[in-house]
Formats: sequence, structure tokens, C-alpha cells
Amino acid sequence: MIVWLSVIFCLFTSASSTSSDDPVKCEFGNTMCTVTNSYGAFPDRSICEAAKVEYPKTEAELVSVVAAATRAGQKMRVVTRYSHSIPKLVCTDGKDGILISTKFLNNVVRADREAKTLTVESGVTLRQLIGEAAKLELALPYAPYWWGLTVGGIMGTGAHGSSLWGKGSAVHDYVTEIRIVSPGSVSDGYVKVRVLSESMNPEAFQAAKVSLGVLGVISQVTFVLQPMFKRSLTYVMRKDSDFGDQAVTFGENHEFADFIWLPSQGRVVYRMDDRVPFNTSGDGLFEFFPFRPQLSTALAVNRLVEESEEASADSNRRCVRTEETSSFLFSISYGVTNNGLIFTGYPVIGSQDRMMSSGSCLDSIQDGLITACPWDPRINGEFFHQTTLSVPLTHVKDFINDIKALVKIEPKSLCVLEGSNGILMRYVTSSPAFLGKEKKALDFDLTYYRSKDDPLTPRLYEDYVEEIEQMALLKYEALPHWGKNRNIAFDGVIRKYKNANAFLKVKERLDPLGLFSTEWTDQILGLKGNVTIVKQGCALEGLCICSEDSHCAPNKGYMCRPGKVYREARVCTRVSA
Repeated sequence: MIVWLSVIFCLFTSASSTSSDDPVKCEFGNTMCTVTNSYGAFPDRSICEAAKVEYPKTEAELVSVVAAATRAGQKMRVVTRYSHSIPKLVCTDGKDGILISTKFLNNVVRADREAKTLTVESGVTLRQLIGEAAKLELALPYAPYWWGLTVGGIMGTGAHGSSLWGKGSAVHDYVTEIRIVSPGSVSDGYVKVRVLSESMNPEAFQAAKVSLGVLGVISQVTFVLQPMFKRSLTYVMRKDSDFGDQAVTFGENHEFADFIWLPSQGRVVYRMDDRVPFNTSGDGLFEFFPFRPQLSTALAVNRLVEESEEASADSNRRCVRTEETSSFLFSISYGVTNNGLIFTGYPVIGSQDRMMSSGSCLDSIQDGLITACPWDPRINGEFFHQTTLSVPLTHVKDFINDIKALVKIEPKSLCVLEGSNGILMRYVTSSPAFLGKEKKALDFDLTYYRSKDDPLTPRLYEDYVEEIEQMALLKYEALPHWGKNRNIAFDGVIRKYKNANAFLKVKERLDPLGLFSTEWTDQILGLKGNVTIVKQGCALEGLCICSEDSHCAPNKGYMCRPGKVYREARVCTRVSA
């Protein structure tokens, strides 16, 4: 009953949730700090510490912060307002580093309607960016669906929407200029501000477009925009019998196409979403239901049910519940409305600024955590792993067929991926950014249960999910999303980028002392060490690929075994006594 109360609350109220917590916590003022992400835990569950945090409000203050830290030889990392990246991109090494928050670098610098450009500071959120562009009757053509990301965070991780059209769906490929503040020499005053563009310094520009935060602090970004347009959206649910073929071609037919795949149900939701002229009638709004404020009590009940299913290995109950959830979300069109209030039927037509992204659970009215974003760590809500991998379009049909082969072996196995509304699949294209996507691809976004209290607790059907993860990475040459994923996704990843050496050369030039680099970034860039952590139970949370039973949970019956379809995989499988 309480879950449905949350549904009614979200559908028929405009209340806002408690604002998200600051990811940085300090013991004394702005010193002796810890930093986390918006989910409250990194993949290895480590605690990241720093000597202090700085909150510059202007570029001049930012320059002063970087100069002082460079002079002192201190490590630096940038942290955004909401810190949505799952990997340890915000962590400094040890306890002596400095965190630089872009929370207050959130202003518009200049706007030029005639040139169709907008320059903003790096702490501006996607929601702000969309809104400021709309004031000029302009639009960002593609963007992530969650508007709580900042411009700097988007540039640091290569965040994207879904499209094969134009330059593709990566936001960084609609950037024309980047101002970045990096360490300098003594003669520079220990700091250097560079203005990067394709015409002036193309190599540094292509490196900074997906920077991982290792080149310095992005201060300002200039976007090239398009005249405002409208979109016409229709969701259609079909059987997945021919999905392998459809997935390869569907993105060429619809500009903003994506999919929600429910593999254990044998169904796919096709997003038929196209650009239409701005004078087309319609005032639709996409406010994705799971991104709205949710009742904390309902979230807690849902989490208790999920934990009970895991503890009892109750796959039947899990499948029934997840099918109810996915059917409900489809029935309410995932939160899209024809006029901002109610859904009256397809197609839903609305302007780009109202149809591209959402995230009203971030709104800042305080209600004492009666409501919150579903993953807010201050409540007993969602806690999950995310595996997000871009499979080259040439391999997508075979990858989908391999997943279907796993479902054929155990039809209930992938219900564990459907509790968070299935596998979200978005189109991406190749990018000139050195650490951007290499090829046309389909991005598979898997979200699944994670134990809050015990990293040594195995998951229901975790061997099936691990096999999919390894299959994508090792068999089908998938690239991981830089802002998501577990450790194993980044093992040796830099070797998949043809311009990796060019990126590292720019890094050496902009930050020769490595003050913006850390043990983690050195590992993922292949400079030193390895991201995998080999220890007891390491495979359960994606810290390693198991090579012996102790990497799983042998005391709970989970042993390291070959995959069922991809035999080269090594996964933690429940073995009957």
C-alpha cells in the first residue's frame, strides 16, 4: 500500500524533495574532509579524504587556489555539486590533497543568440544550461536524461544522450571553446589559464573534451546551440524476437531513439522520438517518473522487499514484482505528459527543453527527508551497481543474441535487471575527443542490486550479470562509461583508445607534476598499477574477475566457474551441495 501512496504522491503533486546532501563533509570548517558520490559509496567502498576543500566563486579565485596548491606541491581534484560519478574520480591520494568544488562556479558568462553560442562556468548544471539556452530560443541538441550533472562533470566523463544523427549524442562534441586552469611554472606564477579550441590548439582541445579531471580545472565552456525545435515521442512495446536486427538499424530511422529491454519478459520498449518543426502544436513534458521525489517510507519498504528476495533467493517473487514495476511505468508513459499535467495519448509533442532531461527530485525545498531522490544515502532507499558499456554497432546483434541465450538457459535470471526498469540502451557515435567513443555503438546500461552492509554478500543470479559484463568487455570490445561502472570495466581500458598516447602527451604538458592525477587515474590511464583489487570476495563487487573460489563466496555456496554461453568468462556461480 505504501508504495502506491508514493505513486499517487508523485503523479498528483508538485511537491519538491529534500535537496541532495553535499558530497564533501569536513570536521573543522573546510578542513579535515571526506568526499563521496551521490550514492554514498565508491565501488571499493573506500573512504576518500582531503586536507581541505575550496569553494571558489570566480575564475580569479580558482586561479588563486590552483596557484597556492601548486606552489605547495599539493594534489588536487575537482568535485561537482552533486558528485554523480560512481568511480573514484573525485578522490585525492592520501589525506593531504585539496578538493576544489565548482558548486559556486555556476554562472552564465555570455550569450550570443545570433552566433548561437552560450558560455557558462563549469559548475552550471545541465538543467541550468537547458534553461538558459531556452531563454535565447536555442537548444542543446543532445544531452543525458538526468539533469543533475554539471558542465564540468559532463566534460570529465563524456556523458551523452542517445542519437546516431549529426555529431552524435555526446555533449562534448557541441563544445567550441574550453577555458582550463592548470598548474604553471614559477615564471607563470604557479598557474596557467589556457583557452582551448579546435582552431588554436586542437590536440589540447580534444584531450580536454573528455578530461577525467587530470588536465586541471575546467573554468568555462562555450557551447554551439541550435534553434529551438520540438520533438514527437511515442513509446511502443514489442516482443524481442527480432530485437538483434532492429537494434542495429532503429537508430538510423529515429533521431532520439533508445530502448528499454526487459530480457526475462522477452519484451522491448522502443522509443520512437523525432524532431519536428517548432510551430507543431504541443506542449509536452518529459518528467521521468523515477527521477521525481519519492516518499522515503515507500523507498524503504521497497528496499526491504528487495533485500528479502535476495536473502531467500526468491526469483519468482522478484520476477513478479519487476514485471509489475515495468508494466506500471509503461502504462504511465514513464512520466511524459501532453501538457505538463496529464498523459492523453501519443504522440507527445513538446519543445526540446521540456523533453530532453529531468530530475525534479533534486529541487531544493526542504521537507525533512519525507521525500528524496531514490538513491539518497541518507535514507534506506536504492543502492545498486551500474554497469554501462558501449558495444560497437557491428557486434550488437551477436551480443543481444548471447544475452537471449542466457535467458533461454534460465528465464528468470535477468529479472534482477528489470527492477530498475530493464536495460536502458542509447546510441552513441565516434568522437574526435581522444577519450571519447571510438565507433558507432549502442550503450547498454545495467542497474542491479548491491548489498548496503556486506560486500561479501553474493547476489541473486550474479553469475549471469557478471557473464554479460565480461562478454561485453572481452568478447565484444565494449568501452565503459567513464562516470559509471565497477573496477573491472577499467582494467586495461586505455589500450582500447587509439589516441591514448596523444591524450597522455597533453596531460604531461598541462600538468607535468601530476598534481591533478591520483593513484586511481594513473591506474585507468595505464601509467601505474592496476584497478583490480585481488582479495577474498573481490569478484562479488566487480573488484576483480574471479580466478579461484575464494574470490567469490565459497562459504555461501558461490564458486568461481566458467560462463554458460561465453565460456571464457569466470563468474561466481551458486553451486548446489
